[in-house]
Amino acid sequence: MTNKITVGVIGIGRIGKLHIDNILAMKQVEIKCVVDPYIDQAADWLEERHITSYSTDHSLLFSDKEINAVLICSPTDTHITYINLAIENNMHIFCEKPISFFDDETLTAYNAIKNSNLKVQIGFNRRFDHNYDQVKELVLQKQIGDLHLLRITSRDPEPPNHDYVKHSGGLFMDMSIHDFDMARFISGCEVTEVYATGAALIDPSIKEFGDVDTAIIQLKFENGALGVIDNSRQAKYGYDQRIEAFGSNGSAESDNDTKTQVHLTNEAGVISNPPLHFFLERYENAYQAELKGFFNSIEQNSEPSCTFLDGIMAQRIAQAAKESLETGLPVKVKTV
Repeated sequence: MTNKITVGVIGIGRIGKLHIDNILAMKQVEIKCVVDPYIDQAADWLEERHITSYSTDHSLLFSDKEINAVLICSPTDTHITYINLAIENNMHIFCEKPISFFDDETLTAYNAIKNSNLKVQIGFNRRFDHNYDQVKELVLQKQIGDLHLLRITSRDPEPPNHDYVKHSGGLFMDMSIHDFDMARFISGCEVTEVYATGAALIDPSIKEFGDVDTAIIQLKFENGALGVIDNSRQAKYGYDQRIEAFGSNGSAESDNDTKTQVHLTNEAGVISNPPLHFFLERYENAYQAELKGFFNSIEQNSEPSCTFLDGIMAQRIAQAAKESLETGLPVKVKTV
């Protein structure tokens, strides 16, 4: 990069702090402003990083003509408001998933983006994971022949609290949406139909919010392949993330990352390390790579590798899964 990219960050929660730390390690990107309704709670954290321009008022960010890119790391129900403000102020956009909970406002923003020269990337960080990227390449190169089956396992180590569940949009929109994006990414084609079943097996009270904590999701792909995703909010042994692409000539598998690959074998059995505990550890490098990709697309005037349209399609699969869960029937995925 020849010129510095000047960034504003919205949201100082866990993911916002992660992105800020990653940006601070990039010489050609400068953080000019951070905004959050509860910014005072993070003032010391920001000052330690020599970030002195912060506010509860987002207008401070959007009125700053030096800022040419914004990272939206706030709750989902605020995303569209900030996306529209960024478009109005000609700022490139990195937005965490999902784009929104509603199709109409998402499509309105999409049409505005299509009529602009802005670079917009959605935060599906798993596309940048070294394991999944290799599986994708093996499928693309036909090393497994024609794709027949795609199996994705995604299980969190512990469930979120009830306040989070109430505002998350549900398991499919909050958690499974990463797997829906992975299904499109690995297969290289669209999901056409979804059939989802689920239950509240970990915390029965989650049913009060119309949600589930355990799910099986069956997928049909445009190329005729089939897929299955299994999700759980609680795998007590760690963050369980696995993928297998099975085809006419073989299969490509990505297993869990562990602290080491050492196995102890003795008369008592075989002992190995459990999966890394949570997503911040498991996808540390992927989070760094996705931001580098976003900033490269601005500097090189190229299309981001995870576009707004990718966000729309993952969101639509999540909506279809929710409808399937409620009706007990397979549901077609809407096209754009």
